[in-house]
Amino acid sequence: MIGIAFSILDEFNFMAKYIFVTGGVTSSLGKGIIAASLAKLLQARGITATIQKFDPYINVDPGTLNPYEHGECYVTEDGAETDLDLGHYERFLNTPTSQANNVTTGRIYQTVINKERAGEFLGKTVQVVPHITDEIKRRMMLLGQDNKYDVVITEIGGTVGDIESLPFVEAVRQIQWELPSEDVMVVHLTLIPYLKAAKELKTKPTQHSVRMLSETGVHPDVIVCRTEEPLNDEIKRKIALFCNVKQDAVIEAADASTIYEVPLLMLQEKLDLIAMKKLNIQTYKEPELTKWKGFLDKLKHPKGVVNIGLIGKYIELQDAYKSILESFIHAGAMNEVKVNVVNVHSENITAENVNEKLDGLDGLLVAPGFGNRGIEGKIIAVQYARENKLPFFGICLGMQMAVIEFARNVIGLKGAHSVEMDPNAAYPVINMMEEQKRIKMMGGTMRLGSYPCEINKDSLAYQIYGTTHINERHRHRYEFNNEYLAQFQEKGMVNSGVNPETGLVEIVELPDHPFFIGVQYHPELKSTVEAPAPIFVHFIAAAKKQAALKA
Repeated sequence: MIGIAFSILDEFNFMAKYIFVTGGVTSSLGKGIIAASLAKLLQARGITATIQKFDPYINVDPGTLNPYEHGECYVTEDGAETDLDLGHYERFLNTPTSQANNVTTGRIYQTVINKERAGEFLGKTVQVVPHITDEIKRRMMLLGQDNKYDVVITEIGGTVGDIESLPFVEAVRQIQWELPSEDVMVVHLTLIPYLKAAKELKTKPTQHSVRMLSETGVHPDVIVCRTEEPLNDEIKRKIALFCNVKQDAVIEAADASTIYEVPLLMLQEKLDLIAMKKLNIQTYKEPELTKWKGFLDKLKHPKGVVNIGLIGKYIELQDAYKSILESFIHAGAMNEVKVNVVNVHSENITAENVNEKLDGLDGLLVAPGFGNRGIEGKIIAVQYARENKLPFFGICLGMQMAVIEFARNVIGLKGAHSVEMDPNAAYPVINMMEEQKRIKMMGGTMRLGSYPCEINKDSLAYQIYGTTHINERHRHRYEFNNEYLAQFQEKGMVNSGVNPETGLVEIVELPDHPFFIGVQYHPELKSTVEAPAPIFVHFIAAAKKQAALKA
C-alpha cells in the first residue's frame, strides 16, 4: 500500500500548501464559509489561494438532484454542475472555479471503474485502499500543480463519522503522513452548544468529534468552534487540553449577522496568521480589505428599503435560490438599500388573487427552474408586472415565461407554451434545438457554462452592461423559438441580445416599460462582493426608483 501511495504522490511537484477543512457534531455548520473566509484572508495578504469541495454522495454531480435535496446547483465557467459552496468560494475570492473544484464519490468511483475496465490496474483486485484513496489524493493535489496557487483549501463534505466520508478522511490521513508537516494543515469545524437551562456552553460534543477524527489517524491543527455565546479562556483551555491542540489554535466562530462578516471575525481570531505559521509561509503583507469593509459598511447601513417579489416554486428551501439571494445583497449594497425579498410560491398565484399576492412590491423577479409545476402562476405574475409597469426581471425559465405571456396576451397566440410543459403546444414559442432532440442522456441536452452574447447598442441591456459583448453562464435545455421572432418584434418585444455563433435569443426586453428584461442565462452565478452582477444592480436601482414614486 505504501509503495502505491508514494507512486501517486510522485506524480506531483509539491509547489502548493494544502489545507483540509473537516466538520463534526452536525452538518450545516458552515465549513464552506470558514474555508472561503480563510482563503479571502490569505488572498488579502497577497497569497494566491483556491478552494475545492469533496462531496461524499454517489451522484456524479448535483445536476440531476432535486433542489429540495441539495439546494442550488451551481454552474462554473467551464460548464460543471457543482455544489452551491463553490458559489461562496467565487463570491468571496472574486475568481472563477472549474470542474476541478468539485469532486464527488460518484465521480471518484466512476473514474476508478473506468480504469479497471480499461485494464489499467493490470489484473489487481480493486479496493478502497489503495485505489479509491489514490484517486481521491490525485484529485486533491491536482489544483496545486500548475504553480497558479500558493495554497489549496479542500473542504470535506459531511461530518466526521459518516460512512460516506471515510475514504476522503483516509486520503487526508495519508497526505498528512506523506507530505512534510509544513505543507499540510487540518482545520476542524465543530459546534459548542449553549444549554439555556444550565446557562452553560458544553464542550463534550467537540471532544467526541475530535476524538473520532483522531481515531481515523487525522489530527486537527486548528479547531474552529461555532458558538452562540463567546468562548472564554477557560473553555478554550479545556478544548485545547482534551483535543491536544495549542490554546491559540482554538478559534471562536461566533454567529454573524451576515456571512460576509466572517472573514473579519476570523481576522480578529488570527486564523490566517495561525495558518501561515503552520505552513511556514513567511512572505506576506498586511491584509488589504478596504473594498470588503466598504461593502460591509453599505450593507449594514442602508439608506432605504425595496421589496422584491421572488416568484419561484422552491421557496421553502432558501438554498434553492442561494446565488439569487446573494446577488440581491451585492446589488442592494451598491444601491445603498436593504433588499427585502418577499417569497411568493408560484403555485399559489391565480388570476383572482394576483393583485393581493403582489401588492406592495417594488420589483418582481421570476426565478429559474424546471418542470410544469407552478408555471401558470409565473405567467400570471409576469402579466401583472407588464401591465402595472412594475420593474420585472426574468432569469432562464423566468425569461421564457415572459415570452409565453407576451405571446398569449399581446400577440394573441392563445395556445403558446414551451414544449417542456406541453410537447403538443399549438404555438411552441419555447422549443428545443433540433440537434438537442437527438440526445437521450439526461443532462446531455443542457447548454452549460459560459457562452458569448452580442448586445444591441440601442437597448436597456446595453445601458446595463455598457458593452456590446458579454459572456454569461447557462444551465437550460429549451430556447426561444426563432420562428416566432418577427411576430414578437412587430408587437414590441425586443430581442436585444443573441448568441453570435448560433443566433439563439439571450435577452428580451420591452422598451415601453420602466424596466422589463428577461435573460436566458444566469447572471447570479457571476455576482461577487467586489463585482456585483450589473443586471441585478440596475434592477434594484429600478425598484428603488419605483419605491420612491410610491413614497
